Amino acid sequence: MRSKTKTYFQVIVVAIGLAFVALFAVSLQLSAAGQLRSGAAPDFTFAPFDGAQFKLSDLRGKVVVLNIWASWCIPCKDEAPILESAWRAYKNKGVVILGADYIDTEPAARAFLNEFGITYPNGPDMGSNIYRLYRARGVPETYFIDRRGNIARTIIGPMGEVQLRSALDELLG
Repeated sequence: MRSKTKTYFQVIVVAIGLAFVALFAVSLQLSAAGQLRSGAAPDFTFAPFDGAQFKLSDLRGKVVVLNIWASWCIPCKDEAPILESAWRAYKNKGVVILGADYIDTEPAARAFLNEFGITYPNGPDMGSNIYRLYRARGVPETYFIDRRGNIARTIIGPMGEVQLRSALDELLG
């Protein structure tokens, strides 16, 4: 009798384990499916720490790189110099890089920007508005918006310099 009980218990444990694995796999697929990867880029008002407000739609005709970051994000620290380097190389070629600071304090965000010598426009994502509009799932996330205002590419997680420049070169065509 004990061996039957033990066998039933093992079958139940394995079934529960498989159910959790299946649930995890489905949740990953749903999470990725919910992210905004193409179509018209949602418009938003951007208020940089050092400058006047403007709307994303005001930048039509330019390639826009929207990077969602936070000062507490370790991969964002690796990306910051890459984004700044690209900004300096491409800003006179019709590219605008925007940094949307997600769930942060202004002093921490400004210290981050100073630490990495960031000069491209950055501002707080007030109320996580941009994060929600773009259905982001974490930081960093980067959205490449073409000259017509459409999302051309999305990079979830950190990106490298080659990846960034390749995307920009493709969009500038």
